[in-house]
Amino acid sequence: MDTQRLILFFVFVFSSFMLIEGWQRDQKAATPAVQTAVKGVPSAPDGAKSDKGAGVPVPPAPGGAAAGTAGVTPAAPSAVPSAAIAPGGEIINVETDVLRAQISTRGGDIRRLEFKQHKGTLDKSKNFVLFQSNADNVYVAQSGLIGQMGLPNHHAVYSSGSRAYSFKEGDKELEVRLTAPDADGIKVEQVYRFTRGSYVIDVNYEITNGGDKPLQPYGYFQLVRDRKPPEGDSAMLPTYTGPAVYTKGEKFQKVAFDDIDKAKTPYGKGLQDEGWVAMIQHYFLSAFLPKEKAQREFYTTKLDGGFYAVGVKVVGAAIPAGQKGVIAAPLYAGPQDTKTLEKLAPGLDLVVDFGMLTVIAVPLFMVLTWMYALSGNWGIAVILLTVLIKAAFYPLQAASYKAMAKMKVIAPKMQQLKDRYGDDRQRMQKAMMELYQKEKVNPMAGCLPILVQMPVFIALYWVILAAVELRHAPFYGWITDLSAIDPWYILPVLMGASMIIQTKLNPEPPDPVQAKVMKIMPIAFSIFFFFFPAGLVLYWLVNNILSIWQQWYINKQIEGGQPAKK
Repeated sequence: MDTQRLILFFVFVFSSFMLIEGWQRDQKAATPAVQTAVKGVPSAPDGAKSDKGAGVPVPPAPGGAAAGTAGVTPAAPSAVPSAAIAPGGEIINVETDVLRAQISTRGGDIRRLEFKQHKGTLDKSKNFVLFQSNADNVYVAQSGLIGQMGLPNHHAVYSSGSRAYSFKEGDKELEVRLTAPDADGIKVEQVYRFTRGSYVIDVNYEITNGGDKPLQPYGYFQLVRDRKPPEGDSAMLPTYTGPAVYTKGEKFQKVAFDDIDKAKTPYGKGLQDEGWVAMIQHYFLSAFLPKEKAQREFYTTKLDGGFYAVGVKVVGAAIPAGQKGVIAAPLYAGPQDTKTLEKLAPGLDLVVDFGMLTVIAVPLFMVLTWMYALSGNWGIAVILLTVLIKAAFYPLQAASYKAMAKMKVIAPKMQQLKDRYGDDRQRMQKAMMELYQKEKVNPMAGCLPILVQMPVFIALYWVILAAVELRHAPFYGWITDLSAIDPWYILPVLMGASMIIQTKLNPEPPDPVQAKVMKIMPIAFSIFFFFFPAGLVLYWLVNNILSIWQQWYINKQIEGGQPAKK
């Protein structure tokens, strides 16, 4: 296998990997779907015993029936409109040091969430907006109570003491309290708590049972959005947008919108005491994280209007008459910062998509972060990491480049064989094998090093693509955002030029078709990389430059050891 075939082989395997990666995103195991009693409002959790005449399952408390549950006979949830978002309601504006939120008094939905420390994908003069509810995009966080008639769901109308909340000097927490109308002596307050410097929003339901019977409430917490890709999503580098569920048994599972359409549920059914639900997009996510050991059940469903919901139903403790109870599920809505996510919930850091080679990508990302701490510039960190990887693989690459250099040295003799045997391929192949044996050249010597290095290079590719730390990270000069394409396309052109130089250092294929392909490939790759983020192109450019130097140096060594031509 000559040098050109090795390069073509590399391109083929890399392209195949990308296709497999994309295919696996859309393939999930099919299991029965979790059904909801009313569209937009889930029923009480499954897997429970029904009381006589109630018609609604009552789930067991953790570890069996708990004291205080006797006599609890919840009625069916009230019928509500099937619309994902109820119209009307007044807006409550909340501002902290890191975000601005808009909460509607209709359902207590968070209908807009703006991040003050992250700029917009296309318009960097504006802040990034995650949640929104307008004609173009819908993405909101909702919650409510079920289990008895009259409990407020996400269509209820709340009242609030103020329409604007913000931190005062010295405050560490900010509380927004919404009050639902009393129903049969039951008082419910939905409480949002914001913490300074944090993207975690505590969502609590404080329930006072003023009735004369015990109350068994259930809370549901869901994320609802359309299936439109987020602003700036690239067709050349598509990333996952959609729901995800983490359970104790199945661990992290993506549930694509198409899977929901087909009623596929790759996550476990029934009550569990661990796990969370999330809605993921490139660089950002929102996730409801129920308290540890709280009994919960997960669901995904398609709502009217083309909207999709991923949610979790939480079993509240039974509330005796005259007593109070709380159902809670913190909401994280923010950037996919690995260190932060690791601390919040088991497996939450898995939303950072490092592809199939996560086991390699994670250490590479740690080294990249360390390089950034040393240099203070993510572009320099990418260059330093590329150099480090190149140095680590130098022995293997040297073997590959030596094989290429020897092939270049014997290229004139191979041309002579071609001229001698013409179109007689069988005799030519035999003569070439004899030439390889005589010159002690192994045309396959370059294959193994390339195969060994490919996983590392592809893992680094996904690190640069997925790390939110590189979003809007400047390099130098005209490169003001390593996560965006080069605005002047200078890096792709330089990369194409580096590939042309690489092909010049290698022997020209005796096959005219292969020779033409090798000449066209640098141009094709340059055009392809026009649509890649600048950080990825920088990595490939630096890698090519180092490869050129290494190949040139080895070529000189090999050619210097050959007898002078007559």
